[in-house]
Amino acid sequence: MNATRVLVLNSGSSSVKYQLLDMRDASRLAVGLVERIGEQTSRLKHTCVPSGETREQNGPIADHDAALKAVAEELAKDGLGLDSSELAAIGHRVVHGGMFFTEPTVIDDAVLTEIERLIPVAPLHNPANLTGIRTAMALRPDLPQVAVFDTAFHTTMPEPAARYAIETKLADRYRVRRYGFHGTSHAYVSRRTAELLGKAPQDVNVIVLHLGNGASASAVRGGRCVDTSMGLTPLEGLVMGTRSGDLDPAVIFHLQRVGGMSMDEIDTLLNKRSGLFGLCGDNDMREIRRRMDEGDEQARLAFDIYIHRLKKYIGAYYAVLGSVDAVAFTAGVGENADFVRAAAVAGLEGLGLAVDGERNAVRGDEARLISPDGARVAVAVVPTDEEMEIASQTCALVGKDNRDN
Repeated sequence: MNATRVLVLNSGSSSVKYQLLDMRDASRLAVGLVERIGEQTSRLKHTCVPSGETREQNGPIADHDAALKAVAEELAKDGLGLDSSELAAIGHRVVHGGMFFTEPTVIDDAVLTEIERLIPVAPLHNPANLTGIRTAMALRPDLPQVAVFDTAFHTTMPEPAARYAIETKLADRYRVRRYGFHGTSHAYVSRRTAELLGKAPQDVNVIVLHLGNGASASAVRGGRCVDTSMGLTPLEGLVMGTRSGDLDPAVIFHLQRVGGMSMDEIDTLLNKRSGLFGLCGDNDMREIRRRMDEGDEQARLAFDIYIHRLKKYIGAYYAVLGSVDAVAFTAGVGENADFVRAAAVAGLEGLGLAVDGERNAVRGDEARLISPDGARVAVAVVPTDEEMEIASQTCALVGKDNRDN
C-alpha cells in the first residue's frame, strides 16, 4: 500500500467526529468535529495538527452529506483533501456488528445490508453510522471504505458468557445475547497494557475498565475478550453517567404496572435519567467530587454506588480469569480521576491490587503504572485511542487486500 493516510469517521445521529492519520509514523494530520447537524446552530471545529491552526464554522449544516462535504473542504484548505492520492482508505466506526462481523470489513452492498438489519438492536447508533458510510462512499466511490465494529472484539466471548438464561430458540430468533461495546477501546488498551508490562498480549490477562460517561469493563485473557459488562445494548453493567447499568428486570414491570409508565418513558429513564445523574443530578465526576468535598451526602451516595459496582466487576472478572496480570483504567474518568482509581482498588489488597499515592496523582497523556514496585498485580492508566485503533485495523486490512491481489 503506497498511500498511507487513513481518514477515520465516527458518525453520530447529529455529529461527525473525524481524524486524518498518516500510518507511516502513526501521526495525526487533522482532527475535527461537526456537531448539531440539522440545526441552525451547527458548528464545525477543525484543527490542522502540524500547523496547530484551528478553524471554526458556525451556522446551519443541513445533513451528514453537507457535513462531510464541509469536512472535505476544510481538509483541502490544508492540502489534505479527500481527492489526495495519499489517502488509502476511510475507516468507519460502526457500533453494532452482531455476531456476523468479527473483524474489520471492507464495505460493500452486502455489508451495508447486514448493518441495516442490525438496526433493531442498535436503533440510536447504526442508522447514523450508515448515513456517514453512504455519504463517504458517494464522495469517494473508488476508495476502500472499512467498517470497524465496537462489538467485534467481544465476539470471542465463550457461550456461557455471551448467553442470557432465557429460552434458546426465542433468544436466537431475536438475536438476544450479550454483544458488548467499546470494543475498539478494550482491544487497544489491553494490547498497550501488555506492551507496558514488556510482554506479548497472548501472555497477559488484563481487566480493562473503560470509564467515561458510558462505562464498561472487560476480562481479556491472552489478548482475547472472555467477558464484558455491556450486553445486548450499552445499558447493562457498570453505573454510568446517565445509564443505570445492572438492575433487576422486574423493575421495568413494576414501573409499568405500578408507576403507570410507558415503555418509552422507562427506556428514557434508564438510559438518560439514571446512573450518576439519576442518583444526584450530576453526571460529571468532577462536579460530584466538588460536591463530596463540600459534604454533599447525595453526591457521596452516588459515588459510593458507582464504586461498589465497579469493585464487584473487578472481583468477578478476577474470578473469570483465574489470574490477573494488570488492571487498566482508561477513558475520561479512568484516565483523569485519581480518586476514582484509588477508591476502586481500596480494600482489594488481598487480590494483589494497590495504587501508589504519588504515582496515582500524576497527570499525563502517556501509559503508566500507578501500582507500587513489586505489586503482584499491576495497576495502569492507559489513555485510549479508538481512532488510532480504527486506523490501524483499516490500514492492516487494506494492505492485506492489496497484497492478496
